[in-house]
Parts: sequence; structure tokens; C-alpha cells
Amino acid sequence: MKYTAEHAAHFKTLSAMRAPRITATLAWMLVLGIVISALILVLVPWVQTANGNGQVIALNPDDRQQQVTALVSGRVDRWFVQDGQLVNAGDPIVRVVDLDPDYLSRLTAERAQVLAEIAAIEQSRTVANIDVSRTKQLYSEGLAARREYEQTQIKVADAGAKLAEARAKINRIDIQLKRQSAQLVRAPRDGRIQQVNAATGSAMVSAGTVLAVISPERIERAVELYVDGRDVPIVRPGRYVRLEFEGWPAIQFSGWPSVALGMFDARVRAIDPNATSDGSFRVLVEPMPGAPAWPGSQFVRPGGKVRGWVRGQTVLAGYELWRQLNDFPLEFGVRPKIAAKSEGKDKVSSEKSDDEEIKKK
Repeated sequence: MKYTAEHAAHFKTLSAMRAPRITATLAWMLVLGIVISALILVLVPWVQTANGNGQVIALNPDDRQQQVTALVSGRVDRWFVQDGQLVNAGDPIVRVVDLDPDYLSRLTAERAQVLAEIAAIEQSRTVANIDVSRTKQLYSEGLAARREYEQTQIKVADAGAKLAEARAKINRIDIQLKRQSAQLVRAPRDGRIQQVNAATGSAMVSAGTVLAVISPERIERAVELYVDGRDVPIVRPGRYVRLEFEGWPAIQFSGWPSVALGMFDARVRAIDPNATSDGSFRVLVEPMPGAPAWPGSQFVRPGGKVRGWVRGQTVLAGYELWRQLNDFPLEFGVRPKIAAKSEGKDKVSSEKSDDEEIKKK
């Protein structure tokens, strides 16, 4: 049955009802939000990024923490440094003494005895060689038996064997003396004493025991990031990276790097060919030439945590949302590319070259 105005006369309350103004306002806001969201997905560019966490390291392995170890077994006699003290290469760190205080003097006496034995053996071998020559001449004249001639040769061989054994013994003693002379442990390089193993002062230490740790002060810093294996295809040497250092105030928008604050530019130096045990890949990042310098060493120290974003291609926000909802890897398939005007000519040209490489592949 068709509803007409005549029927409304019988339902005066229903005719007087109107939709609340707030409901109509919310409906219009919802429609407007859907339209704006659709326009954003279709028109707004989005920079793809592969994010990862890591830490600050020294680029040169010689600039990383170095352990000062005991070269010989013994007991710590004296410390020459304290925690936090600056040292130069060659400065004494600690002195380790042998448990036997007379051990060094006994080694010296034993060495002198072996040298005397070597001199006696060399003298006896010289005499034995003379006997060989004399007996040989007598044997050729028929005045000596062949057995006598052979016995003189055996004496020369015995003297040679004893001489070789004595020289090997003197070499072993010299090695022990050199090790004992290494009781004074020195700093391998310039740096600051970070840890002193004070417990070793009242206990016996063996060769290789860590006595202290030296941290170099002036180093060339780099960052190692661990990136998920799914995002590795966009990580290549030379790619731009934005870094956020722990303790440094920063605001990051991964899709719009131009509006980020407190971020520092870097570039990919290398990527490990093999993954770690958890499936991530280590990416080595170095400072960007010509970009603002990283925070000073008093703010960003080796071992400090870092978060980084490796920049990829510029795509539409709608495509990026579709890619993430489908859990596809970065740079998957064919998608529209938009040049980011705010990124500068150099960055745009690098992105174009990356696109050309991807097309070739």
C-alpha cells in the first residue's frame, strides 16, 4: 500500500519526527572522509622504506673495543691505570708476576748450564772428527781395523745428536725467558680504560685472561642495521638511509621523509651476503658525503641503538596500502612511479637509475 500525505494525518507523531542535526552532520563528515581518503590513496605519493634496528659501531676493526689479556700465567702484582683513564699506545697497564719468585733466576742459571754443555759437546765433536780422519788414514794403510773406523764415525754422529738436543733445550729456555719478560702488559693503542678486572688482583691468572678493556676515543663511526629478509631487494650499496639515534629527539614519517625532523642522512655501504640466525640481514651504513654531520661522540657513542629507514621507490599511497595488506615485498610488480619534487635533483636521478635497473632485471 502506498504511503501518502493522507495517511500521515493519522500519524501525527511520526510526521513530526526529524533526523537529529548531529546525525546528519556525522553522515556528511563520513562521506567527506571517504572522499578525502580515496583522493589521498589515488593522488598522494608515498616513499617506500625498509626499516631496521641496529647500533653504532667503529668502521675500522682496529678502532673497536680491544681486550688487554695476560701474556703469561701468574698473579697481578700492580695496576698502573684506573677505570676511565686515558692511555697511549705502549703505556703500562698491569704487571703480572710468577707465583715462584725465583723462577726467573733458575731459568737464567739453567740457560748458562746448557750453554756450557753445548760448548763441551762441540769440543768433543771436534776431537771426534780428528779421530775419524786419523782412523781413516790408518785404515787405508791397513794399520787399523774397519770396526775402529766405524766407531769413530758413530761418536761424531752421537755428538751431533747431543748438540741438536742441547740447542733445542736452549731455544725452549729462551722462549720461557721472553715470556717472563712480557710480565708488564702495555696498551696496544690509544684509548680510554673502560673496564678493569680488579678481581684478578687477589687470584691467579692464566695466559689469555682478560685484564682490562680499552675503548678508542677517536674513531670513524658507522651503523649496522638488521633488515628483514623480505625487504632486502631494495637494499643496495649507495641507497639513501635516514637514521634516528637513541636519545636524540626526532620525528620520522617513513612515507614522507621531507617532513621528518631530527633525522640524519646516510647511505648503504655494504650488505652481508648471508642472513643471521633469525633471518635478517646485516646492512652496513656510513655517513653521507656532503650531508650534515652526525651528532658528536658525546651524544652518539659506539654501541648506541639506532633505527634506520632505507629509502626505496616513490609510489602512490593506495598502491602501498594494497601491497602491505597483501604482505608483498617492496618493489613488487608494476606500479605508478611519482617523482618526489622535494627530494632534489640528485635523489630523483638516483631513483630513476634504480627503476631502470629493476626494469632490466
